Amino acid sequence: MEEMNITPSAQEYLADLLSNQEEDTTGIKIFVSEPGTPRAETCIAYAKDDEDFSDYRIIEEFKFSLYLEEKSIDFLKDAEVDYSPDKFGGTLTIKAPNAKLPQISEDASIEDKINYVLYSEINPGLASHGGEVSLIEVVNEETAILQFGGGCQGCGMVDLTLKDGVEKTLLEQVEGLKNVKDVTDHSYRENAYYK
Repeated sequence: MEEMNITPSAQEYLADLLSNQEEDTTGIKIFVSEPGTPRAETCIAYAKDDEDFSDYRIIEEFKFSLYLEEKSIDFLKDAEVDYSPDKFGGTLTIKAPNAKLPQISEDASIEDKINYVLYSEINPGLASHGGEVSLIEVVNEETAILQFGGGCQGCGMVDLTLKDGVEKTLLEQVEGLKNVKDVTDHSYRENAYYK
């Protein structure tokens, strides 16, 4: 499999682990949580019969079924799963050098596109001031709610940064996005509730 390498020792170890599981365990699944962000974590878990695998690609070339989450596949390129035995039983390691790298596909969700711009363009600039901005939610597929953290909190320039920098960049680069609000601006919530 060109995306990812599972070493022979890791294949043996995973197949052995699976053989000791309940019958409803059908294989191993690998996915990246929060892909393309500094918080990305590559996860290996058991795949169970009753799970929905419509968003997974099933690879049948090992001694077990491998389920790879479709949206994680690009972030798992060049990843390696390895097992090194030692006197304490051994260590399973997964190295995914691309898991934290921002990348985006044409059909990515608006949330993924916003996060891509935040992590690849906006946050590197804010980092020099010890600040960062993160996406809290997208309302009605067109309003991004952002939270400023780190050195941005309590900074008197935050409104200017939001308007001139962050908002301008996001609106230019994320198709369909119409509004950018700071989480401290509660006006975006008012329309959501009927009094």
